[in-house]
Amino acid sequence: MQHIPDVTGESDEKLIVLIDEFLAARAIRKPSAHTLAAYRRDLTSIARLLADGDLTPGGAAPLPLATLPISAVTARSLRAAFAHFAAPRAAASVYRAWSTWNSFFAFLVADGRVPGNPMSAVDKPRVPTPTPKPLRGEETPEKLLEAVAEASDGRQRHPWPERDLVVLALALCAGLRLAELLDLRVGSVVGRDGERRVEVLGKGGRPRSVPIEPELDALIERYLESRRHRFGARTVSRESALLVDRFSAPLRRGGLQYLVESCYRRAGIVDRVPAGAQLHALRHTFATRLAEDGASASEIMRLLGHATLTTSQNYIDVTAGQQRAAIKANRTNRALARLAVGDAG
Repeated sequence: MQHIPDVTGESDEKLIVLIDEFLAARAIRKPSAHTLAAYRRDLTSIARLLADGDLTPGGAAPLPLATLPISAVTARSLRAAFAHFAAPRAAASVYRAWSTWNSFFAFLVADGRVPGNPMSAVDKPRVPTPTPKPLRGEETPEKLLEAVAEASDGRQRHPWPERDLVVLALALCAGLRLAELLDLRVGSVVGRDGERRVEVLGKGGRPRSVPIEPELDALIERYLESRRHRFGARTVSRESALLVDRFSAPLRRGGLQYLVESCYRRAGIVDRVPAGAQLHALRHTFATRLAEDGASASEIMRLLGHATLTTSQNYIDVTAGQQRAAIKANRTNRALARLAVGDAG
C-alpha cells in the first residue's frame, strides 16, 4: 500500500508565513497580478477552513489563522477542508485550488520545510478539456474589425478606434490572453522590418515570441502615433504600458473587458459570441483558424503558449469534427443517403 505522507514533525512555522514565502517565490516568475491573487485566494480559503478545526468528528479547537502551524496540517484535515471547499464550487475552481496547494507543498518539500507532500491523499475532480469557443460565423472576425475601424457612431463618449482595433487585432492575429495584453510594454514589439514579433510573458511565467505580420505592425504604429498626439511623445516610452485608457493610465482588467464587450455591441455581433468567452473568444478564433489552415498541434502550442499538446490538439480535433459535420450536411451527401436507402430496398 502506498504511503501517503502527512505534514508532521515538530515544526511550529506558521502556515500563513509559509504561504507568503511561496507567493514571493512565485512572483519571481512574473505571473500576472490576477494569477498571483488567485494563488493567494486559493491558499487562504483552504487555510481558513483548516484553522476552523471542526471539519471532522473530534476535530481540534479553532485557531486564529495567523497562529496555525504547518505541523497541524495533515492529509486528513486537508481532505476535510477540500470537501467543504468543493461543495458550492465548480470542478474547475476546485481543481485549480488543488493544483495551487500541490505546488505549495512541492515548494515546501524542496525547501526542506516539510517531510512530504500530502496532496496525493486529497482527491481532485476531473475537469474535461474546455471546448474551444471561437466567434460564430465565418466572416464575423472581419465584420468586427471593420466596424471598430470606422469612426465613432455617436454612441461612444470617448472614441479611440486606433486603440480598440489594436486590442482586437492582438487577440485575433496573435492569440494573446487578457493578462498578456495587460502586461505588454511598448518595447514588447521588437524585430526588424519583415521579422517583427511581440514578446509575451505567458501563463505560468512562460515567455514566448509571436510573429506579427506587417499589417498588424502598421496598426500598432498608427495607434502609438495617435497616442503621442493625445498625450505627448513622452508618454510613449519603451517601458510604458502598450495599452492605456483615455487618461493615459495603463488599462486594467475590468476596463479591457468592457472595451471588448463594447466593440461587440458596436459591431452588432453580441449573438455570435459564445457565453462566457468574451475576449477569450478572439484567442480561440485565432487558434481555430490556425487549425483550419493546417497548423500542427506543436505549432499551435508554441504560438498560444499552451502548457501541453493536449490543449492544442483539442483545436484540431474540434475543427476536424466541424469539417465532418459540414460534409455530412452537404446536399450531395444527402442525395447519396437517399440513393443508398433506395439501393438497399
